[in-house]
Amino acid sequence: MDHDRAGNGAEEWLKAELEDTLDEDYELELSEPALSLELSKIYKKAHPHALDRHTYFHELIRLQSELIKLQDWVAHTKEKVVVLFEGRDSAGKGGVIKRITQRLNPRIVRVVALPAPSDREKTQWYFQRYVPHLPAGGEIVLFDRSWYNRAGVERVMDFASPQQVEDFFRDVPEFERMLLRSGIRLIKYWFSITDEEQQLRFLMRIHDPMKQWKLSPMDLQSRVRWEQYTKAKEEMFARTSIPEAPWYIVEGNDKKRARLNCMDHLLQQIPYEPVPHEDIALPERVFNPEYERATLPYDLYVPQKY
Repeated sequence: MDHDRAGNGAEEWLKAELEDTLDEDYELELSEPALSLELSKIYKKAHPHALDRHTYFHELIRLQSELIKLQDWVAHTKEKVVVLFEGRDSAGKGGVIKRITQRLNPRIVRVVALPAPSDREKTQWYFQRYVPHLPAGGEIVLFDRSWYNRAGVERVMDFASPQQVEDFFRDVPEFERMLLRSGIRLIKYWFSITDEEQQLRFLMRIHDPMKQWKLSPMDLQSRVRWEQYTKAKEEMFARTSIPEAPWYIVEGNDKKRARLNCMDHLLQQIPYEPVPHEDIALPERVFNPEYERATLPYDLYVPQKY
């Protein structure tokens, strides 16, 4: 009977979480202006075989519950995990990172998205500015773009000389082997989308006030230099996908499937197990009969408009 009650409790929790997540998604849709909704309709027409929302959110919550177990195992065993997310602009890196971290502890799972290097950083050893962000024991670090900027945007936009790029290709396999020897688990993802898909996503960003902030001059240049990025990507795979730290390609045209596939694959790469947890009991509230709660000035409170 207790087992049945536990099972029913888990089902009820999952149902409640699913409803909350669907509500949040619906709320986001309603918050967008009419133009955004029209663009969403166009996008949906271009993806007629997308996952239905219920299936997507059900799987998303299931995978997120497994990520919590992974997080607990990393914290318990003092493992160190680094995950790199690379890909063309608008390929969906930020979306999957957001879903991975959504229910996790930010003290254990950190996202690193470094800006362009400063003048001082440009004079340093290339990998130097990434090293301070590497994990200590019991931490997971997700890099939203990484040291592979040199093989991609810096190369294509001529921010790095041919010699600097060649030095990078020579150094990066050994750099990553050093990380692995230090006990870091390194997982590298490339999000792949087609030319047509990127064009559609960029057009949506251009015409959607809610998403224009996502576009930068560099993003627009990536459209012009699509073929150069393709050649750079192909050489990057050929020269940096080492047996100890291979590249994994996530097909990203379908955003929802890409998120689920990446999360599922990430969980498969790490041999996490259940870890012991102490039972949590809510302590009794201590009441002091002589204590009287002070009345605070009304102007300290946020106005209750809603």
